[in-house]
Amino acid sequence: MPRGIPNAKRDESQGMRYTTFHVPPQLNPKHMSTSYLKSESNIIWGPKATRSKTVADEPPPEGRRGSHVIVIHPGSRYLRVGRARTTINAPSPKFFKCISRPRNGHTRPLASPSSNNNDEYGVARGSDDLFDEKLEVIQVSLRDRMRFYKLRVTPDAAIKAAMFNEQFKPELIPEQNDPFCVDWIHDIATEPYYVGEKALRLADPERQGYVVRWPIKGSRFNTRDYTSIAVVIDDIETILETSLKDSLGISHRDYKDYSVVLVIPDYYERPYVRDWVQLLLIRMGFKQLCVQQESLAATYGAGISSACVVDIGATTVSIACVDEGMVVPETRLSLNMGGDFITEFLYVLLDRICFPYRDIDLARSYDWNENVALNLYDFVVRRPRRPAEKYGLRAYDEIILAPMCLFEPRVIDFDGLKQGIRPSQDPGVSEDITQAMIISTQHLFAPRNLAALESANAQSQNQDALASGQQTPAVATQSNDVPSEIPAPAKSEVTSTSDTPIEGEATSKAPTPPLPASTVGVDEAVPEIAAASPGTGDGKETGESGLNLDIAFEASKLPMDVAIFNSARAAGGDEKIRKYLQAVLVVGGTALVPGISHALESRLQAIATPLVTNMDKVQIIPPPKGVDPRVLVWKGAAVLGKMDGVSDLWLTATEWDLLGIRGLRERCFYL
Repeated sequence: MPRGIPNAKRDESQGMRYTTFHVPPQLNPKHMSTSYLKSESNIIWGPKATRSKTVADEPPPEGRRGSHVIVIHPGSRYLRVGRARTTINAPSPKFFKCISRPRNGHTRPLASPSSNNNDEYGVARGSDDLFDEKLEVIQVSLRDRMRFYKLRVTPDAAIKAAMFNEQFKPELIPEQNDPFCVDWIHDIATEPYYVGEKALRLADPERQGYVVRWPIKGSRFNTRDYTSIAVVIDDIETILETSLKDSLGISHRDYKDYSVVLVIPDYYERPYVRDWVQLLLIRMGFKQLCVQQESLAATYGAGISSACVVDIGATTVSIACVDEGMVVPETRLSLNMGGDFITEFLYVLLDRICFPYRDIDLARSYDWNENVALNLYDFVVRRPRRPAEKYGLRAYDEIILAPMCLFEPRVIDFDGLKQGIRPSQDPGVSEDITQAMIISTQHLFAPRNLAALESANAQSQNQDALASGQQTPAVATQSNDVPSEIPAPAKSEVTSTSDTPIEGEATSKAPTPPLPASTVGVDEAVPEIAAASPGTGDGKETGESGLNLDIAFEASKLPMDVAIFNSARAAGGDEKIRKYLQAVLVVGGTALVPGISHALESRLQAIATPLVTNMDKVQIIPPPKGVDPRVLVWKGAAVLGKMDGVSDLWLTATEWDLLGIRGLRERCFYL
């Protein structure tokens, strides 16, 4: 009798059947097994590997290695675009991330005489204004350091500077004698749009019928000035196409021959990455794409394998630890401060001493004069339809107080920064909360809330890992030898100088400079909460006040030195903390501020010495010789784009259309 599925028995009865639907016979158990997704030939990466071998056998394209690889790094202020073949010492092309399209009587009070009771390092008591109180704390911190370094204080320096600036008259520079004369654009709505530097050279955008907008603010899309994400993507596409055509000579029909290395923030939003990939692969039609994080690209550019990378940009500070070429996800932190806040704070301080440039307005792009930060005593102002004016400036400690806002963020209005920003993803979707953020905000929660929050965070990571197809779910990287609570220092030694008290900072007994900002301990800052509901599913938790708290936003208010220490704490025990604090890599445009590396090093030393056993000297790693810290991340991504190993990280449009964000997670395992 032949084997197989026997014929179904025919119903020979004369009665009516219950249904006319054909009932299939029982399947043979021998045929119920399958080999689907059990071999490489059944999944998408198997044919891709075969194609990669075929491509490897083909002759390489003409030109130097990396000539057909474009590196795109959207920074806080600039969009850096260029070929990966660019040498280390050669400057990379940069463009302002702005585009302009057609539109559809202050009095300066003089400083009052100081009344510091004959104390050379005393600070004059100002008014009862809240800002004056915050500024006084920063001034006290600066005077403490001056006392430590035995620096003399000039009596009534503010009054002398104000009198000099009030009487100063600018020197006019004729256009023919100005080597840096700006070619302003005075046309009225003759072009459909202006991109980058041309958009900032509009003499009067409002009168000319244009509106200047920045589609990217910091590490996310600008949802405050745009009505929808689709309009943001359109402007980004226009900026990219114009930049590629004007600087690299690449037209739209040649995109299919070029691969792209995209640099994304360390702490990113998934819709941000998704829209970027959709733009580059689907809308613009590039050949393939590789996504890389900023901190990892910075270590490639610096030539080191492990470091704590601190990227100080114009509007954000990104902190993450890299261990042997891998970003430790639990150490990521993003702070809502940067170089622009230093400029705004400096403007307020100079206004108090009668800044000689009376018509300054930070709403105008040309009034963000970069020469002020580089030359402390004179600067040149260039305005449309006017000759250049050379001003003299006499300032005392204002130039030093301005960058201190990164370490004393109490002067920054964080709530105002959040107003008007619409979420880029559904409010019900939980954000990626890292262990460093939990450590930084644990003073806002009761102990039982904190334990429940850490458990929920670990469970969320395991679910994400299983959904992405990883064999081993991600777990929290904080080891058992890291205490959940650090003993709080005595109240007589510590004074809180930040709106957000940070746990884990104390005054050092070692011969280090005095610590300007300290924190309160966990036992002191966390009362019991009657109604504890730690998990809300949207990255917000219930704090002391009973209100939902945005953990990522609250963690972004930290002083920069405390945030770096908490990031290293999240990596593991004392050994990990010592490892990362002895290799702190500072990059970004704000890293060029004179003395910021020394200030950061001394503050980290004061925090780590009493809290970490056998702590050696904190070391700030400088960028390689001849490399600008502003372009170090871009250089590292260019190095990656020329490596042979990057062939396993490319993602094509077909794979993106089939797998979506899962394709990036499988190709770039750190996402």
